[in-house]
Amino acid sequence: MSPAADLSNPHSLPTHSPRLGQKKWKRKRERGKVVWYRKKQFKGILGLVCLVGLFFIFDGFMLLRLQLDDETSGNKDMSVQNSPSISVSIKDGLKKIGKGKMPRKDTYDRMLALAAHSLAKNKHEPKDLWQEPFVPASAWRPCADHRHWDPSEGNKGYILVTANGGMNQQRVAVCNAVVLARLLNSSLVIPRFMYSSVWRDVSHIYQEEHFINYLTPDIRIVKELPKELQSLDLEAIGSTVTDVDVPKESEPSFYLKSILPILLKNRVVHFVGFGNRLAFDPIPFQLQRLRCRCNFHALQFVPKIQETGALLLQRLRKHATHPGSLDHYLTGPFAEPNLKGKVGHAVKASRYLAIHLRFEIDMLAHSLCEYGGGEEERKELEAYREIHFPALTYLKKTTEYAVLLLFPDMFIYLVCWHACCKLYISCSRLRSPALLRSEGLCPLTPEEAVLMLAALGFRRKTHMFIAGANIYGGRSRLTALTTLYPNLVTKEKLLSATELKPFMNFSSQLAALDFIACTASDAFAMTDSGSQLSSLVSGFRIYYGGGKMPTIRPNKRRLADIFMKNNTIEWKIFEQRVRKAIRQTKHVFERPKARSVYRYPRCKECMCLTE
Repeated sequence: MSPAADLSNPHSLPTHSPRLGQKKWKRKRERGKVVWYRKKQFKGILGLVCLVGLFFIFDGFMLLRLQLDDETSGNKDMSVQNSPSISVSIKDGLKKIGKGKMPRKDTYDRMLALAAHSLAKNKHEPKDLWQEPFVPASAWRPCADHRHWDPSEGNKGYILVTANGGMNQQRVAVCNAVVLARLLNSSLVIPRFMYSSVWRDVSHIYQEEHFINYLTPDIRIVKELPKELQSLDLEAIGSTVTDVDVPKESEPSFYLKSILPILLKNRVVHFVGFGNRLAFDPIPFQLQRLRCRCNFHALQFVPKIQETGALLLQRLRKHATHPGSLDHYLTGPFAEPNLKGKVGHAVKASRYLAIHLRFEIDMLAHSLCEYGGGEEERKELEAYREIHFPALTYLKKTTEYAVLLLFPDMFIYLVCWHACCKLYISCSRLRSPALLRSEGLCPLTPEEAVLMLAALGFRRKTHMFIAGANIYGGRSRLTALTTLYPNLVTKEKLLSATELKPFMNFSSQLAALDFIACTASDAFAMTDSGSQLSSLVSGFRIYYGGGKMPTIRPNKRRLADIFMKNNTIEWKIFEQRVRKAIRQTKHVFERPKARSVYRYPRCKECMCLTE
């Protein structure tokens, strides 16, 4: 049959269903979509890889530029023209900076030279340097000792607390335990302090009898558990509560719902650690006042610490004929006797500035910042971090850490399990050291601290007390401070070896001596606002200072922005910017919501605002 005949005969053609044709067409179309989507997905992945590569290239370029800038600035020769009497000593001292155990790149050589030149001029100090805004500050008066309730029966059971950390962390834990005992209508067993790898002592630093007697109108306090409860295995019966079991800054409702049932069942609950485990807000008015009453009135140092603390203050205040305004609260009956024979002395008493230089290895390792010590410093801090802060070490090694370096604005919370301890750590802390420093998240270095003080206008002859033990880097790290301010002392320099001997194995007691010297100072400067000691000292000075105890609280983020220009900024501009930044922190304000009453006692629960 011919082709024409075939075409003309419909029955001779193969039969095709219209539906089958449509299905094939649809399948073809779907396959085309899949191929198109896969191509688009591949392009997207390729684009992301390129973007990541660009980030790495840009980051490497910026790091290289920073290193070149550092090397260039380090080679600049800055001459300092000082008065003949001190120019040689300052120049010689500045040459020693960076020649210690670890050579440093960021020693601010140029700015330190400018600071030395400025100090050599012996200019007048600003009028408000040793003052705080008196009128608004003096309007707040202590009143946490006012009570408006009946004593607690304490019949729901017993609360045991083994506080961890140093002297300052223990102080906070004790006062939180007092509030908890009142909240749960339970009896508080005298708190004990935990031995730790950092604070290697379980020393007694507070007077037990005064603590019990002063708080008796508030809660029932006993020295030990009843005999029938002493033999209990508290962990076995579920009465041991650690920081893993209690969320940080828990509200009173948590303790009423979760802890009170255990207390009623077993008659005793043992809190191990108890660091920052009670919220500041919301909390009933009288419980907050009890917290302040404990911190500012009930906790007094043992006589051994008071006596040596009074001796330390006497040597800091040369020629003083009367105790300072806070001495009585800090050293009790030892404030007066040390001043015998000095009445009528004609020489003006010395005033001093106290500085808490929070520059110990634990703080530096935990901050994840770098301090100019190069590879040796990084290895040393990492080794310390692995032992004392394993969670941070773990997070630094995860892939999330690399992502955060590329995308620092991402704010991610990770939950890290290590040795059965649940730790909530904000990954924003795991940014690069350079970014952490630029955002003001690193403690001030000794060089930055001395530049701040010089810019504020403290004269070269200013008497200074440095608090803090075991400064990282040793004496060489203090070269800038001691060169520009030669009248700088520590408790180790003011007290003899014999006088310090009873305290040498008790780090919390040594911290108590620093607390006394800082709190009683004519002016106090902190270098890290997150420091517990600085916070407690600042709060104590507000509570008892009567508007006459200024505290310098640096805004580290603003200072970081200023310090980043250290290669080009002129000293006069540097002075103006630093003074403006510090002046803004001296404003008198009421405690912000949810902030610590130990640091910000200006609130109706702790202090009364007078007309």
